[in-house]
Amino acid sequence: MATQGQVITCTAAVAWEANKPLSIEDVQVAPPQAGEVRIKILFTALCHTDAYTWSGKDPEGLFPCILGHEAAGIVESVGEGVTEVQPGDHVIPCYQAECRECKFCKSGKTNLCGKVRAATGVGIMMNDRKSRFSINGKPIYHFMGTSTFSQYTVVHDVSVAKIDPLAPLEKVCLLGCGVPTGLGAVWNTAKVEPGSIVAVFGLGTVGLAVAEGAKTAGASRIIGVDIDSKKFDTAKNFGVTEFVNPKDHEKPIQQVIIDLTDGGVDYSFECIGNVSVMRAALECCHKGWGTSVIVGVAASGQEISTRPFQLVTGRVWKGTAFGGFKSRSQVPWLVDKYMKKEIKVDEYITHTLTLEDINEAFDLMHEGGCLRCVLAMHA
Repeated sequence: MATQGQVITCTAAVAWEANKPLSIEDVQVAPPQAGEVRIKILFTALCHTDAYTWSGKDPEGLFPCILGHEAAGIVESVGEGVTEVQPGDHVIPCYQAECRECKFCKSGKTNLCGKVRAATGVGIMMNDRKSRFSINGKPIYHFMGTSTFSQYTVVHDVSVAKIDPLAPLEKVCLLGCGVPTGLGAVWNTAKVEPGSIVAVFGLGTVGLAVAEGAKTAGASRIIGVDIDSKKFDTAKNFGVTEFVNPKDHEKPIQQVIIDLTDGGVDYSFECIGNVSVMRAALECCHKGWGTSVIVGVAASGQEISTRPFQLVTGRVWKGTAFGGFKSRSQVPWLVDKYMKKEIKVDEYITHTLTLEDINEAFDLMHEGGCLRCVLAMHA
């Protein structure tokens, strides 16, 4: 492309400081260095993790920065040594890298990758420990190694999944975070078997993806737990078979679920990031074999607690990141499953706006009637 090797000036939503409205700015995006890829972002979705960092509660949050981590676009140019993608490729940037060389990648036991984490955790690129974003010479930090609230972004090559060019980018951008996190929590982390009884705490995008994954896995009952009863109608479409609102009960929610299920569920999933709900999710599991998976991200400094006897008597407490999926290997597979209509994606998208409307989009997300809002970046 004509811009190769040049600084690109484009539009981005910049978080100058915590809790202040995002500001639409002209930013300069430097060319990719060795092992880096510059991507023209076409569509990005909003996720609660963006709001969490923006709120100032994230210990790794740095300002000013460009947030965003659930997106899709087209490779504009690549740096030296990049062989797996080339300009024109359709891609999904992945905050969970996959280098295939580090101790984590080679272990066969995890989808976590250690190669670029030391840089992405502090808002910079690995090569020179600097940012590729600036405004009039002032550096702007990267976020989660993706920074998709910019029309162009630079990412490490180990964080780019090349996908089917026929896939609609305005839909499959969701496969960069929330939907795989929910599906994978069921398929990879818990490995739910046919006939299982499942409880899902929190019926946002991730919780609904858990329900969909559980339905696909053949769960016999999928109990949705949320304090907003309006969510139940939508949840039914994703596989939830019954609904419990903790506000409707005097008893603790774990006891309500134990009573409903003859001793507890086989699997539970906490999709909120609330440590007291995490405890309830564990304690509603069946003695002897129940497994609870922590999917939601709690605020920094929060701690989980339960009585050790809960674990001594056979319950298992697990966590999951990006649903255990290896990003570069498996995001293209998820895109293919979507193209074959084997997983839902479109159904999670409740709103579509443009980059200029990003603050309104965050307001929608917090109001509860919004699952995923997709922003057109070049509208």
